[in-house]
Amino acid sequence: MTTMGAGMDGRVGRRRGALLAATALAAALALTGCGAGDSGAQDTAGSAVEAPPAKGGEVPRDAAAGAPEAAGAGAPDLRVDQRAIIYTGTMRVQVDDVDSAAREATAVATRAGGFVGGDQRRSADADAVAELVLRVPAAKFTGVVEEIAKLGRQQNREINTQDVTEETVDLDARITSQRARVDSARRLLARATSITDLVSLENELGRREADLASLEAKKRRLADLTALSTITVALAGPAAKATEEKDETGFLVGLKGGWKAFVVSMTVLLTVLGALLPWLVALGVPLAVLLVVLRRRRRSPALVAPVSAPPPVPAARSGP
Repeated sequence: MTTMGAGMDGRVGRRRGALLAATALAAALALTGCGAGDSGAQDTAGSAVEAPPAKGGEVPRDAAAGAPEAAGAGAPDLRVDQRAIIYTGTMRVQVDDVDSAAREATAVATRAGGFVGGDQRRSADADAVAELVLRVPAAKFTGVVEEIAKLGRQQNREINTQDVTEETVDLDARITSQRARVDSARRLLARATSITDLVSLENELGRREADLASLEAKKRRLADLTALSTITVALAGPAAKATEEKDETGFLVGLKGGWKAFVVSMTVLLTVLGALLPWLVALGVPLAVLLVVLRRRRRSPALVAPVSAPPPVPAARSGP
């Protein structure tokens, strides 16, 4: 009995030892896993915080690519090269030789890929003026303006821009919609069975095609204005006067204007009198002679025969 009790106690002790060992191993594994998870989170956070920025402080390409998506796919494109802008410029340059400067300005526009849209010249002396309308690509607009300004002494310059991006987008949408309407009218016309329907659909198709042609013409006009900028150049000789005069007000200005108006009026009056004088001489002299003759005749005594007095009537006698 003693031997059996000792054997049972040994088995129970071994079981308890094995159970304790298993419990300790499980606890160690759990602690190891928690430490690994914490260290992994710390490594991830540390890498996120300590990641060095790109050169020059720029945002990485992946982040930059994701930014528009985060902001929204419908965000407008604000880049200048993606917008439709019409450039127009007006400038006046005083030069020594107008013809030579005009040839050089034409050469500048041609080298830039443009052409001359208009050429007007006045006089050929020192007060000569040449007005050129140059059409140049929009990308070369600024360069051409600067080259022309170097031809002489620039007197004035005016640059204007007009953003027609929204109008262009609206035209594109309207053209697409109108083309769909034209195609629909054509399909209906192909299935027409009566003369009345045929005539009605032909008229409707004609109106829709006319509207589509008008929209496409507007689109071509905008495309031409945005692709080719317009520069109006006035090349003036040394003695040419400035075309633009400042507005002046005041008593002296009014007096000067009134005197000019008086001189102009007197000039017109004298011109009219000079034109009428030959007629007055030709018709007035004979008329004056005729009036003088008539007046003299009225003043002279009239030659009238004397009228004899009637004989006296005898007085009646009374009876005795």
